[in-house]
Amino acid sequence: MQQEGLLLVISGPSGAGKGTVCKALLQEVKDLRYSVSVTTRKPRAGEQHGVNYFFTSVEEFEEMIKNDQLLEWAKVYDNYYGTPKDFVIETIKSGQDVILEIDVNGAKQIFKNFPNGVFIFLLPPSMEELCNRIYKRGTETKDIIEKRLAAAQGEIEQLENYNYVVLNDEVENAVNKIKAIIIAEKCKVNRNKVLKEEYLK
Repeated sequence: MQQEGLLLVISGPSGAGKGTVCKALLQEVKDLRYSVSVTTRKPRAGEQHGVNYFFTSVEEFEEMIKNDQLLEWAKVYDNYYGTPKDFVIETIKSGQDVILEIDVNGAKQIFKNFPNGVFIFLLPPSMEELCNRIYKRGTETKDIIEKRLAAAQGEIEQLENYNYVVLNDEVENAVNKIKAIIIAEKCKVNRNKVLKEEYLK
């Protein structure tokens, strides 16, 4: 019988390299899918429905909230963003793993709805390096950078809510550690109960 896939939840402060690590994982790990979020914001140039986001109306999104069709959701400025439950569950049941890059508040919601997920916190090598990475972007004012760094400290304090912590000193190292986590999780007894049944038939 086919083993169900995993839901990998990746969190970490802004500048920790979550997007880079997730992109590398998707290229290296077979049967790993990126969780496509649903949003009420308008598509930007080049974005495709079902690839970048599932684009929907405010009314439809609020209906999804009411019908418990989201693993997590948030309202950012005037737009809703969320993780569709059906997409994640159907993909996992097909035997594929799903990776979800999300903040600590979204991860808390997911844990309530999907405690069997694998929660990984990605850390930058140091706060100094995190500061350098954010400054190098050159896209934010000093004020915003200071707010991001303060937020990062608050997020790091929530490390104990996660199953694993991975230091992103080098992308290749971080990817290898997450690949090892995937292998270990798939060998857990509680994910392989059917094996015992098969052997004892």
